[in-house]
Amino acid sequence: MADQRVVGKMGRVTGRVGPDRLGEVMIPIRGGTEAFHAYAVDRAQEITIGTEVVIIDYHPPRTVVVTPL
Repeated sequence: MADQRVVGKMGRVTGRVGPDRLGEVMIPIRGGTEAFHAYAVDRAQEITIGTEVVIIDYHPPRTVVVTPL
């Protein structure tokens, strides 16, 4: 059951996260890796593809709020 938690996990940006832009991150979950829509904690920040991030918040069903490591 612990593998289903999203907050606190690390992921990698696969679609640029930026101001007023919905990005995408891949997160290891449920024994695999899944894509989630992502926003940055700091809405003015841009996070480029390939950056490792930490999941700060989760909004079901598939949206997360992230910050870079």
